[in-house]
Amino acid sequence: MRMDKLLANVGFGTRKEVKQLIKSGVVLVNNEIVKEGKSHVDPEKDTITVHGEQIVYKEFYYFMMNKPAGVISATEDMKDETVIDLLYIEDQRPNIFPVGRLDKDTEGLLLLTNDGQLAHQLLSPKKHVPKTYFVVIDGSICEEERHAIETGVQLDDGYVTKPAKLKVIKNGEIRSEVELTITEGKYHQVKRMFQAIGRTVVYLKRMTMGPLKLDEDLALGEYRELTEEEIQLLKGK
Repeated sequence: MRMDKLLANVGFGTRKEVKQLIKSGVVLVNNEIVKEGKSHVDPEKDTITVHGEQIVYKEFYYFMMNKPAGVISATEDMKDETVIDLLYIEDQRPNIFPVGRLDKDTEGLLLLTNDGQLAHQLLSPKKHVPKTYFVVIDGSICEEERHAIETGVQLDDGYVTKPAKLKVIKNGEIRSEVELTITEGKYHQVKRMFQAIGRTVVYLKRMTMGPLKLDEDLALGEYRELTEEEIQLLKGK
C-alpha cells in the first residue's frame, strides 16, 4: 500500500496534507525516515510511526450507532447535522458511510462502515435481510389490520409489500405499540405500511438489522465499534 493512502485512511488528513506531513520527515518505516508518499509499505509487517507514535492500520471500520431523531443518515449535508458529525474526529475516516437510511425523525440502530461489500450484502433486495422496528401508532390495531400488514399491503404508489411479521406489544385506544419485521427497505416503508391501514406512526425506532441487535447500553447519539463476533455474524460466518 502507498504510504500517503495509508496515512489518509487512518485519519491524518487529505492526500495533499499527508504528502506534506511525509515530506516533513516525521514519518518512519522500520525506524527509517520516508519522504515519498508513493513509497509502498506493508501495514501488517512494517512498523510505521508518525511523530514517534506507532500507527495501527485497519482496512475496515464498523460502528454501531443509536441514531437520535433530528439527525440525517448521510455523509454530509449543508443544512442538517449528519450521523458522521456524531463521530469523534478520529473515527471520521475517509469513506465511512451509513448502511442504508433511517428517516430524520427515526431513532435506533444504524451501522456505519467503509466496507462496501458488506453494505451491499445487507442492502441487496435479493438477500431479504430482516429489520425489526419498534413502532408506536395512533389508535388500536385489530386482527384484520394485523393480518393485512403480515400478508402485504398496497402502498400509495401501488407497490404491494412483501410478507412481514407484526407483534402487538400494547393495544390501546389512543396509541398502540408494536414490533414490525420487514425484509425490504422502500422509501418511508414502515410509515407507509401503517398509513395503508389508516394508522399514523408517531414514533419509530429500529432495533435489529439482520443478526445485529441495538446495544441497549448505547444512549441516543452514542456509538461503539462492533465486536469481532458481531462482524462475523453480519458476514454470515
